[in-house]
Formats: sequence, structure tokens, C-alpha cells
Amino acid sequence: MHTPSPSIRLALGSKQPAKRAAVQEIAPLFWSRWELHCLSVPSGVRSQPLSDEETVAGALARARVVRDSADADYGIGLESGVAAGPLGRLSAVRRAVVVDRDGCVGIGGAERFALPPAVAERVLHGEELASALRVLGMTSTSSEGGTVALLTGGRRQRRELFAIALLHALCDLERQHGRPLQFARSSVAPGGT
Repeated sequence: MHTPSPSIRLALGSKQPAKRAAVQEIAPLFWSRWELHCLSVPSGVRSQPLSDEETVAGALARARVVRDSADADYGIGLESGVAAGPLGRLSAVRRAVVVDRDGCVGIGGAERFALPPAVAERVLHGEELASALRVLGMTSTSSEGGTVALLTGGRRQRRELFAIALLHALCDLERQHGRPLQFARSSVAPGGT
């Protein structure tokens, strides 16, 4: 009699649909059996992180808190922020941090994209990105396609950027362990076991 391997318990430090969808897209690339628990936890940083370091710090705080709170095998923090970019332009950034039971930390990111100068100016003066976009007549919500969908005419979605960042963070964790976390190409439907 074959006993199925136990499910990997994943915990995401957010209930936002785009972040949840990113985990559901990437988890099957690493585990054949998994379950996802989403909890709203604090990032410990301001609501609009203003550097790559602050964005990573927020993702790390979420990953650690949610891993402990959910007694998960892996805690996942996904964070959006802005940071200085090339040619003095302010860029939007997406970062992922994964923390395992041993406290090992994997860090990943997705591509950056420059913000329109009028939006960047408002953000640098203390407005949150979503608010700056609305004031300038652009609408975007964190649960939909996000800023990237707005600025690319729908060609990219927030979920895609978080998925890329998470993939990179999990691969970073694998490299640190010197072995696969657990590869599985199964027919498990996204969303868990």
C-alpha cells in the first residue's frame, strides 16, 4: 500500500487575491501536495515602502510572522514598493521572501518598471502609489491588475510579477539548501491538495 507524501504547508502573509493567485501558480512547480493558508499580517514597514531594502524588509517580516502564526513549512511574504531606478527615475518593485522552518531565507524579485514622472513626484512627497494614480485620473486597485496593468495597457498583471518574484525566491532557497525543495509535476490543481 502506497502512502501519499504529506502536504507541504504554505502560509502567505496576505489575503490579497493577486498574491494568492501567484502562490497558486508557482507552488505546483515545487510540490505535488501542498496547502495554502492566507493570513493578513503586518509588514512592519510603512504602507508605501520607498526603497528596495524597505520592500524586502516588509516581505521578510510578513514571511516570518505568517510562518510562525500558521506553523507552516514555508512562510511567504510578497511586497510592493518603489525604489530609485536608472536615470533618476522612480520605479515600482515587487519582492518575495520565503522563510523555511530552519529560518533559511530565500529572496526574489521581478522586473522593475519606471513610474510616470507626475506619479513619482507625488509618491516622493508622501502619497501612496494608488492614491497618486487616482489623483492623476488613473484607477487601479491592489486586488486587480495593479499599477503594472494600468501602465502597460493590460499587457502585464500584478499576479504575474508576484509569481516571478516568488519563483526566484524559492529557487534561491533551493540553491542555499543545495538540493530541490521537492520537484513535482503532478496533476494537483492550483489551490492545494
